[in-house]
Amino acid sequence: MTNSTAVNFGYPETKVAETDYWLVLVRPKQPTFGALVLICKEKADAFSQLSPAAFADLKVAVDGIERLLNKVVAYEKINYLMLMMVDHDVHFHVIPRYEGLRSYAGREFPDAGWPAAPALATAVDLGEAAKDLAAMLAREWSKA
Repeated sequence: MTNSTAVNFGYPETKVAETDYWLVLVRPKQPTFGALVLICKEKADAFSQLSPAAFADLKVAVDGIERLLNKVVAYEKINYLMLMMVDHDVHFHVIPRYEGLRSYAGREFPDAGWPAAPALATAVDLGEAAKDLAAMLAREWSKA
């Protein structure tokens, strides 16, 4: 099942990976390089509504995300933000954190909030390039 949150974040074009219960998508607006959205495929608008199987599968998704972003971004910290104010389906914004800049495809990605809370409003809007980043990350995910 695809929910409206996944569609709002560009699914299926921004898909990086999928587990039994979770979708991993590129976040089209990148507050830091490699920012992702982790979306539960179950119909739930509260964290407590997830099934035990979805909670168990969250571990699989998080392990894959951290392995991928460590390799591609070389983050120093990682933030999982469950905001759900606009998009109500259970999901996390995954924000790799680092000091300085990361570069990709001729663009620079600062972590404007480092070392405090992420500066979500200063995101780099990838536009159509979100699909290219998703494809690259999907290839790296499959290598792990």
